[in-house]
Amino acid sequence: MPEFEAPLYTQLVRRLGRGPVSFHVPGHQYGRALPDEPFAMFRDIMGIDVTELEDTDDLHHPEGIIREAQQLAARCFGADETFFLVGGSTAGNLAMLLAVLDPGDAIIVQRNVHKSVLNGIALARARAIFVAPQIEPVSGLPTVPAATDIEAALDRYPDAKAVFLSTPNYYGMHVDLAPYAEIARRRNLPLLVDEAHGAHFGLHPACPPSAIMSGADAAVQSTHKTLTALTMGAMLHVRRGRLSMDRLRRALTAVQSSSPSYPILASLDIARAMIAACGPAWLESGMKAASRLRERLAERNGPFAMVEPAVGEACSAVDPMRIVLRDATGRLSGIRLQQLLAEQGCWAEMADDRYAVLLFGPRTTAADADKLVSALDSISAEITGYPPATDAGPGPIDTAAYAAEPEDRIGEPFAIPFMPPAEDETETIPLEEAAGRTAAETVIPYPPGIPLLYTGERIREAQIAAIRRLAAAGARFQGAPDAGMRTIRVMAPQRRGNDR
Repeated sequence: MPEFEAPLYTQLVRRLGRGPVSFHVPGHQYGRALPDEPFAMFRDIMGIDVTELEDTDDLHHPEGIIREAQQLAARCFGADETFFLVGGSTAGNLAMLLAVLDPGDAIIVQRNVHKSVLNGIALARARAIFVAPQIEPVSGLPTVPAATDIEAALDRYPDAKAVFLSTPNYYGMHVDLAPYAEIARRRNLPLLVDEAHGAHFGLHPACPPSAIMSGADAAVQSTHKTLTALTMGAMLHVRRGRLSMDRLRRALTAVQSSSPSYPILASLDIARAMIAACGPAWLESGMKAASRLRERLAERNGPFAMVEPAVGEACSAVDPMRIVLRDATGRLSGIRLQQLLAEQGCWAEMADDRYAVLLFGPRTTAADADKLVSALDSISAEITGYPPATDAGPGPIDTAAYAAEPEDRIGEPFAIPFMPPAEDETETIPLEEAAGRTAAETVIPYPPGIPLLYTGERIREAQIAAIRRLAAAGARFQGAPDAGMRTIRVMAPQRRGNDR
């Protein structure tokens, strides 16, 4: 058994063992406020759910065990400094942007970023210069803008304060960040990266290098997504030099709770301790299970095909612990496949109108993979009577939907409104009539939480087509007034705003 060093978790357990009497928040008093039944499982974790005390340190001014745990994390993940996040990668994205942007500043940002990035730019009262992503040709899915497009955007807008990219995407497609880091370095600009889905990158020879290893100045990782932290546990890794650390700390204090969850903090400490103690071996079980699924599906002549992206400029590597499936006959949408898998007791990570995404954790087993294969076999037998589809193959449907502008891959500086327009400034119209109008709502299929359309943007036919396709497949649209997306809110004619 390897030796684990988890100072924050160890201290919380040690203090509980001393039988402390609580005259402080939280009110459950180490779980004693709840009866054993039916809450015994929940009571266990309450024992380490404390507040900032003399021996538990302070996330917003760490000098003791939290500082030690963060320093160990920085060493493990190759950063100069690492900050624990209790608000997920969202908190890290917001903090990075608030640390580099002042009101009126512009930032180069890929068009297909998570909604938290748009919220961060809006909170900073800055302007986004959207750059269209590349499209991986096999899947038709967007990844990261070409390095040449990023450089062209910086040539066109030399006053931009930073570059913001997101890789890997939700489907596990990764783009080598080294050329982008070199472009930013030559201009002395920070490269910020949303690496939420790549917390395990750089930790195993089969994984791509992490953003920090590739030269990014700051990268946020959702440690809870692909490692073992509790949900909302994430880390922000930073290289000193091109970011103001004082501004970053102030931003983190502003966007994170003043009462952070100690169980989440302890889980981050434990996730790092497992990697430090076990090394790449910690991921071996999940790696082997994913390989087993690939092998068993390849042996079959069934309807379910694994999406295998073409390695090139738009996708330099694929996450080995993420498998993307589609029904090659076109009988099932990805969303319907996800639903049928759930009925078999196998819960996929996410789905869209074409694909279902399966995430293998560090300790996923061969037995788990076999159960998934059995579920797919059962579904395959069930759908033989389904009517055949008219178009079974994937295609590059998202190219135009995620373009920066119809006539250019690089958009003009755009001020993203944080608050929706007043009701009397808008009207609701049928979606099919919205082309050319200015959106008064942001359209966010969730997951993955990447806006297809944002408030103030001129609506294009390609976006309408993508929204209709997703809605027909049963996708959910976060916060949409019309959940079925048959209608959309637009600016009233006299309030066209950003129409150009």
